[in-house]
Amino acid sequence: MGSSSVGPAVSDSLPSSDSILSVQNVSKKFCRNLKRSYLYGLQDIFSEVAGLERQSDRLRDQEFWAVQNISLEVKRGESIGLVGVNGSGKSTLLRMISGLMKPDTGRIVVRGRVAALIALGAGFNPLLSGRENVFINMAILGVSRKDISDRFDDVVNFSEIWEAIDAPVRTYSSGMRARLGFACAIYTQPDVLLLDEVLAVGDAMFRAKCYRRLAEMREQGTSFFLVSHNSNAVLNLCNTAVFLQKGQMILHDTAEQVISRYEEALLDYKADANKGAAAAVTAKGDSTLATELTIDKVFFIDKTGAPIDALKSGASASICICCSVQEPIDDAIVIVMIRELNSGTDCVLHISSERDKQPLPLSPGPAEIRLNLPYCGLSPNLYVMKITVARRPFYVFDMVESFRFEVRKSKNMNQCQFYQPREWQLHTAEPAPCEPVSADVS
Repeated sequence: MGSSSVGPAVSDSLPSSDSILSVQNVSKKFCRNLKRSYLYGLQDIFSEVAGLERQSDRLRDQEFWAVQNISLEVKRGESIGLVGVNGSGKSTLLRMISGLMKPDTGRIVVRGRVAALIALGAGFNPLLSGRENVFINMAILGVSRKDISDRFDDVVNFSEIWEAIDAPVRTYSSGMRARLGFACAIYTQPDVLLLDEVLAVGDAMFRAKCYRRLAEMREQGTSFFLVSHNSNAVLNLCNTAVFLQKGQMILHDTAEQVISRYEEALLDYKADANKGAAAAVTAKGDSTLATELTIDKVFFIDKTGAPIDALKSGASASICICCSVQEPIDDAIVIVMIRELNSGTDCVLHISSERDKQPLPLSPGPAEIRLNLPYCGLSPNLYVMKITVARRPFYVFDMVESFRFEVRKSKNMNQCQFYQPREWQLHTAEPAPCEPVSADVS
């Protein structure tokens, strides 16, 4: 099996015999100004044609490092996850490994065939049929026509589009193109498979099928890189992972260690992005809808009654809603709705005193309503809470629209979305009594 390399020569051999890929001090820079980018590109082409030395290790005006001094060694059968916020250099690194981009410094050495799924179906010609695109796509990835013919039925069976295989690809849905693109890539039988967020498309059944196939390929010795914002996908498919931030490698370790570090950094990133907008420990009601009751402030306390500025997964706490009551209310209802910050309208927790069959009679004067949580089941993240105090039918006294708060990590919650109180026990069943066996002795 041959090897290929990209970048300035540093060594003709891989660091170890079982390595399938070596990334050695690789860097890539881009220019933020379009006109200067064209100018720099022409200068670089002229330097290469004229045999002049390029100063690739230096930044020119308005340039920045998209990837800087990344070194990796991938063994056969190893799977690596690449995580980081948008713009951290994940896709750029994958494009350099696939050969779509040339690194400015360093060297990439690959032993074997590389199949890149940067975008499923991106190389398909919309005017050609699915059958024709299968032959063209797999031929580009280095598969002979005979091998394509031998594997064609497997490709179409995996993609499950027999009825449309001879129709133009432009008539395919995005899910159908995703199925066919993934099937083409995996049946090239690559030594290294590069996946850039491609498993985020398609229906749930197809994604599960892809995950099973990737697990089989890994057992058969295929190495792959997986770029994903889905922590569970990285934890389930990868044994190691790399955390990139602003083009630099922050951590290369086991998948669990890297995901833990990445999620901590993600919380810090979200907090910085929303700094000044997040609510403090107390919050005034956003609007006064009625005169009978107003919400004055909302805050958290721990199990000792001390105020806290954030919740912790798995720890007990109480949500305190302080109100000013002007008139007696016999049957007040409190509704708490919580969603993740910047996640749209999806509600992750909905609690209602009415559903819990706990009427709240309120007398005139100051009142404090407490929602006691024996365990906070929310995973570490930033959240927005909407609190409504009302009564039937559809009469709202007051509400807090967007009380923002943070849930911090107190337990290892990399692979779940909520905290479940639990206790482990081992019950050993007692063996059934046995009748003594008598022997006949003659």
